[in-house]
Amino acid sequence: MFPHNLLRAMHRVPLVTYVTQSQQLHTTPACNEIRKLARLRVVDNSEIGKRAMAEGKPPKCIHVYNKQMVGKIGDKVLVAIKGQKKKAILVGCRQRQQPKIPKFDSNNIVLIDDNGTPLGTRIHVPIPTLLRTILKEKTQAKGADYTKLLGIASRFV
Repeated sequence: MFPHNLLRAMHRVPLVTYVTQSQQLHTTPACNEIRKLARLRVVDNSEIGKRAMAEGKPPKCIHVYNKQMVGKIGDKVLVAIKGQKKKAILVGCRQRQQPKIPKFDSNNIVLIDDNGTPLGTRIHVPIPTLLRTILKEKTQAKGADYTKLLGIASRFV
């Protein structure tokens, strides 16, 4: 080896492997579906819902009551809110919807009791008009009275 090549070999920088940005970051799209552990937003004026949203601890979905285990508008879900288990109806979803069904910015729920009557007395956001037909079918099939939920809604989209 010539002396100038030896000098270059001594000062050679070790080989460094660079990690590309796609290997560091999670690049899959966000899951907008209502599944287990999805965070939800209470849109009625029930006391437990107002307290949970004010404290910044939104309810999480524990179970979706349908065969696909993915919630859509009008489905009943079981949520964990403030250390309690409550049932709720989905009145707005972020996921891509069928034509003529509105897509919302957040996953909205209205808390209900076991009979289907809402815990609050008012719904603050507009709910889809399609919810009328969905809840009337479920009222006749299940025996629970979901029509009260439609009565406390002030606006329909």
